[in-house]
Amino acid sequence: MKLIFVASPYKGDIEKNIEHAKQACRYVLNEGNAFFCPHLLYPQVLDDNNPEERELGISLGKEVLTKCDELWAFGDNISSGMFEEIEFARERGIPIKRITHLHMETKEQTLSRLGM
Repeated sequence: MKLIFVASPYKGDIEKNIEHAKQACRYVLNEGNAFFCPHLLYPQVLDDNNPEERELGISLGKEVLTKCDELWAFGDNISSGMFEEIEFARERGIPIKRITHLHMETKEQTLSRLGM
């Protein structure tokens, strides 16, 4: 099982982007991998509208990215935060995969497939 860093947009339509990030995480699980999705975690404790706290969240995410096997970039557009994460991964030789369309299972289908 690989640890996948999930990169997808956060700013803008935050509610929609959070839902998309959750779907991306489900996709990673359905592919048999574990995930780390910093923008589902750090905005829970840091203020993304505060530039210093946003930068801290991005820095913390990059620290975990160094432990990940791959970065998967989700969506049709690459946000500035995603671009920064992608470049960071590229500079360190971390494989990058681009995914623009998701085929999703329901939570129940995933659990059933995993025998749970």
